[in-house]
Amino acid sequence: MIFSEGGEKRALTLKTVETDLVIVGGGVSGACAAITAARKGVKVVLIQDRPVLGGNASSEVRLWMLGATSHMGNNNRWAREGGVVDELMVENMYRNKEGNPLIFDTVLLDKVRSESNITLLLNTAVYDVEKSTADEISAVKAFCSQNSTEYLVKAPLFCDASGDGIVGFLAGAAFRMGAESKEEFGELFAPSKEYGELLGHSLYFYSKDTGRPVKFVAPSYVLQDITTIPRFKNFNTREYGCKLWWLEYGGRLDTVHDTETIKWELWKVAYGAWNYIKNSGNFPEAENLTLEWVGTIPGKRESRRFEGEYMLKQQDVVEQRTHEDAVAFGGWSIDLHPADGVFSEKPGCNQWHSKGIYQIPYRTMYSRNIKNLFLAGRIISASHVAFGSSRVMATAAHAAQAVAMAAVLCLQKKIQPADLYHKGFVAELQTALLQSGHHIPGIVLNDQQDLVKQASITASSELVLTELPESNLLKSLETAVAQMVPLREGKVEDFIFHAQSDKETTLEVELRISSKQSNHTPDLTISKQTVQINPGRNCIRIAFDALMPHDAYAFVTFLKNADVQLHFSPQRISGVLSVFNSINKAVSNYGKQTPPDDLGVDAFEFWCPKRRPDGENIAFKYPAGIAAFGAANIANGIDRPVFAPNAWVASFEDKQPALTIAWNAPQTISAIDILFDTDYDHPMESVLMGHPEDVMPFCIRHYSIKDEKGNLLFEKIGNYQTLNSIRFEKPVTASSLVIEVEHPSADVPAAIFSVRCYQ
Repeated sequence: MIFSEGGEKRALTLKTVETDLVIVGGGVSGACAAITAARKGVKVVLIQDRPVLGGNASSEVRLWMLGATSHMGNNNRWAREGGVVDELMVENMYRNKEGNPLIFDTVLLDKVRSESNITLLLNTAVYDVEKSTADEISAVKAFCSQNSTEYLVKAPLFCDASGDGIVGFLAGAAFRMGAESKEEFGELFAPSKEYGELLGHSLYFYSKDTGRPVKFVAPSYVLQDITTIPRFKNFNTREYGCKLWWLEYGGRLDTVHDTETIKWELWKVAYGAWNYIKNSGNFPEAENLTLEWVGTIPGKRESRRFEGEYMLKQQDVVEQRTHEDAVAFGGWSIDLHPADGVFSEKPGCNQWHSKGIYQIPYRTMYSRNIKNLFLAGRIISASHVAFGSSRVMATAAHAAQAVAMAAVLCLQKKIQPADLYHKGFVAELQTALLQSGHHIPGIVLNDQQDLVKQASITASSELVLTELPESNLLKSLETAVAQMVPLREGKVEDFIFHAQSDKETTLEVELRISSKQSNHTPDLTISKQTVQINPGRNCIRIAFDALMPHDAYAFVTFLKNADVQLHFSPQRISGVLSVFNSINKAVSNYGKQTPPDDLGVDAFEFWCPKRRPDGENIAFKYPAGIAAFGAANIANGIDRPVFAPNAWVASFEDKQPALTIAWNAPQTISAIDILFDTDYDHPMESVLMGHPEDVMPFCIRHYSIKDEKGNLLFEKIGNYQTLNSIRFEKPVTASSLVIEVEHPSADVPAAIFSVRCYQ
């Protein structure tokens, strides 16, 4: 093939693409938004400037994805985010419980590539926008470095999930950088004067034991004396990857335009640290270690934050304020870092938790001055202080799903993002989100299209919890422990526990509840008892003489006494947990949060579960029975435990558990959605941390659906996902559906959160 040699300037290949929705940024937020919209029939172009999806969660950065669950280190029970982000985390657990970041890349790519409505452009960077009017974007311009192609992508709606907000910046959307003053929003955690310091970038490295000595010759650019770093004593041979989150720098620089400078400084520190570990002589255990991987791009925390119609504030997080347009939730601590990062004399972070999860309003998710621009990821409208909580990946992805569903409705109704709020369509948005397995605290799904709402619901059995039997499993009260049980409003009946001791002592037992019904912070004590403990086995019958003010979780609390052992049970039940007043330094949990008086956050104790294979329930008897697991729960509009289990749970003795949904007349059914229990309390950290199981112990693995004549309509073998969406090629007609299930194990009874049927 011969090309012209005329010397004329050439143009790049230009491809023009027209679509319904453009999403710029292929981090977890952008990926979840794209999948959400595509599954609703929207044509999406997803533009990602990196070779893989996932952003900070990808193999390029390798930070674990987390959100409201906070390493199980706070009081947010059953708080893992729902919808697509939950699907991704559960899928990754199934495929990749070891936490290999390369496998997580494939999970994200697989999910996005499986959606025919998504056009994915990798290695493609947006560099310009076109506008039809001063406040409306008409197209973005992008360049792919791998195929030397320019793209002009046109759409009526755009979503900026790029992290630095490249689309919003180019389009002229209002944004902020740095902290607001205390006076602007009345945030007590904010500085007295506004300032430009930011959270910095982090860069991680991995090591590997080769089984033989390995030398390390440091490159010339390393930081030669790592001991000049105040935190150099933190370096060791045990921690690697994102456990080195505190290897941070750049908060005093421009975290957009100085990113390459910041990266080089982090490389100096990372390689300097490894040089110190290998060659200082202080780490003989490092002789066989090699440096397996060092990040080539840093993980960014903060840059631009864009202004929506509402700005999330400290008070929204701490006070758990309610919003009529709530569409997502957060629960990570307010987690701010010193601007000097690894060079700071201060602790690496300053985390302050709230007593429970908080709502995030829709008005934070679109630009206040560019009318067709949605905001997703860490750039949503939040103050610097509130951003300290809302910025984490699972929270950001959960909100991004709300953005995508809003885009679906905007396209259907031919309106702009703000119109969805101002013209009264928020309830419709909330319903669409909840139908997809999303969770919005305080919002109950009232789905008028759901045929189950018109049906009678019965079950082969319904668990009435009278006992969690012991099995010679004894644990010392070296740490205070509480058993969470869902109780009804009214009188608390007697509990029976068994304790053992080698000596005579006393045991303090309290009945606690949360001051807010839907929280799981046991900050109100409604009854106390001192129990005499004798040497040997003790049968403790506790009559609390207390009233539950409403349906809620009660905490039967045993205060610390190392001379006493309690019997625990191997049985686990959906919506039932034991929690411990223990310490988790990774999230600034030291058993109790004791903030200064002028910080605007609460003082309270932390009561958190143990990770499996630990975390057994305390063995107990409750002769009156806890009848909180009825079949009717599958239609109550709440798909996870909140102030009650919100699940149908079959009896342990039921050999063939089945749920029957019956109508007075035959129904035409084209779709069935079932939500199973994949343990919303498990954080499912996506990388680095290994997990003991690939399928959650509460999840029903095998089930079938039959009609009233016993005809098999659907069967699933080997389920492990939360939401099972069943779509029939041809609608079926039935006057009843029988869902036959199997118990997950001998120690875990079958449970279903919700069943929804549609014509």
